[in-house]
Amino acid sequence: MTTTVLTLVGSLREGSINRQLAEAAAEHAPESVDVLTFDGLADIPFYNEDIDNDVDRPASADQLRTVAGNADAFLLVSPEYNGTMPAVLKNAIDWLSRPFGAGALSSKPAAVIGSAFGQYGGVWAHDEARRALGVAGALVVEDAKLSIGGSITRFAELHPKDDAEVVGQVTDVLEALAGAAAPAGV
Repeated sequence: MTTTVLTLVGSLREGSINRQLAEAAAEHAPESVDVLTFDGLADIPFYNEDIDNDVDRPASADQLRTVAGNADAFLLVSPEYNGTMPAVLKNAIDWLSRPFGAGALSSKPAAVIGSAFGQYGGVWAHDEARRALGVAGALVVEDAKLSIGGSITRFAELHPKDDAEVVGQVTDVLEALAGAAAPAGV
């Protein structure tokens, strides 16, 4: 059986190191894991309960919920912005947590990885994202973590997909997610 992991990248910049980390996850995923990246986070308005209904809900939010509903697990790839996760990731979590208790995140495994310039690699942002995922109903796989520090230097001339250590760590996270997931519809 194949486990579908939906990846949400917190950096909207096309050439970001965190986007490259998501590319590494997709390229080096274990055979039994299919990694999909949702690229429409910039198009989703901030969560507002007044527009979360069948008449007013934006198509971009419906698209995210549909793709997430078909996923078996979630991988958030986050930089650290001012000590926390980027707003686009928090917004995605908010949309996916509704309706509360029955949202697309509910009872599905999730992990957070990422890279940042500082020596700790975005640990604060990753901790905040894990906390938000847990409150939203996801099953956070606590031992599936990866925070890569010094990203600008480390990946100045090397794509994360070509860094054997990073590839091994990302593969370990994906295997942990797959092990915690039951395929959707089963």
